[in-house]
Amino acid sequence: MKLWGGRFETGPSELFERFSGSLDFDRRLLESDIAGSKAFVRALARAGILTAAETDALVGAYDAVLADSRTPSFFEEAADEDVHTLVIRKLGEKAGPLAAKVHTGRSRNEQVSLDTRLWLRAEIDRTREALFGLMAALIDSAGRDPRAVICGYTHLRRAQAVLWPHYLLAYFEMFARDAERLSQARARVDVMPLGSGALAGSGFPFDRAAMAAEMGFGAITRNSMDVSADRDFALDYLHAASVIMLHLSRLAEDWILYSSEEFGWLELADGVTSGSSLMPQKKNPDSLELIRGKCGRVFGAYTSLFVTMKGLPMTYNRDMQEDKEPLFEAVDQTTAALEMARVVVDTAKLNPGPPAQAAEQGWLIATDLAEALSRAGTPFHQAHQIVGRLVLESVRTGRKPGDWTGEELAAFAPEFRPEMGLLLRPEEGMKTRAVPGGTAPETVGRALVEARRRLEILRG
Repeated sequence: MKLWGGRFETGPSELFERFSGSLDFDRRLLESDIAGSKAFVRALARAGILTAAETDALVGAYDAVLADSRTPSFFEEAADEDVHTLVIRKLGEKAGPLAAKVHTGRSRNEQVSLDTRLWLRAEIDRTREALFGLMAALIDSAGRDPRAVICGYTHLRRAQAVLWPHYLLAYFEMFARDAERLSQARARVDVMPLGSGALAGSGFPFDRAAMAAEMGFGAITRNSMDVSADRDFALDYLHAASVIMLHLSRLAEDWILYSSEEFGWLELADGVTSGSSLMPQKKNPDSLELIRGKCGRVFGAYTSLFVTMKGLPMTYNRDMQEDKEPLFEAVDQTTAALEMARVVVDTAKLNPGPPAQAAEQGWLIATDLAEALSRAGTPFHQAHQIVGRLVLESVRTGRKPGDWTGEELAAFAPEFRPEMGLLLRPEEGMKTRAVPGGTAPETVGRALVEARRRLEILRG
């Protein structure tokens, strides 16, 4: 059956049917389509178009279709144009001619928007829960090694010493921003479009606010043409998902490096790694590599819909059918990647020895010494030069920071004081970085407590 056709002398060609059909992918909107249609049936009743008996019959028929859809054979041999046509055909099998009243005053344009919003709203909630699970895992990992010292890097070169929890909280902050973006996207999804018609608004006196309340929407749309033309809400999600994947990819890259033999900081669990078909010794970080790789699929989904929408005239164009597959792809890959990352973080073990040794040997305390000189009255540029000469001399003679004493520092340059020798140990210099957001142990401890509180608030 078709929801259109009276104006046509012949039906569509078989080739066009195959080319334009969307049931193979938009079938996942079926539950949303039924939920929205039941709300619309009740709106028809409130508008005096359906009797109470007809309303009950149609709602019951929709419930029966939904129950049938959970059987494996439901979609077999279905040749319908899309999920909306399938549902209305199945409704006709249950309710008979009464099903023909369901589309009174309703366009597929607004129906598609509604279905997608209902579905995406629930998926955003699922993505957020997966994100919160990863954020909790980062906090838990920080709690297992609260005083571990690692190297912080710039340009992938050893820069300054930081606490392991401080490093993990950096990713927590990234994901906290992602949670904000998802909330903002959800707010724009959570707007009810029914009553907009094809583009000019419905010709029937529907109570749009009542429909919105019934389906739990926070607001109704303000312009019927905008509803027909709008896929911004999908782009908003795709942008948020792309940034999430960007952050996941950076975390994956770090941990691929840190778990390598060259670093030796992390041991990834057997459950998230794989071996080699040829080399018996291998333990490969496949879970992290797949997270990094799937990033491209989500970026591609965002780009696909972005480019599709960029040149469309007002209002609805069939091009917009191409929103579903990239949106579905991004939702699936983003949520799965977050869940995988949580398991990796939950099961990884930090080996604190190698990063601490790297921090002790890599002259990460150079800035601490320069700042100590500055606090003692030496202009910072001059202090920078003095410590630079100390590092150069140490490189020439093969000395590490721990090979120097406070007295030797004072002998090297009169600006040094013997007590500054304490700063040759990375954990001492970190104590000076007590500003909010810094890596001093007490500051990081407070930040962890605050992170747990913020996550509880986010989770509601």
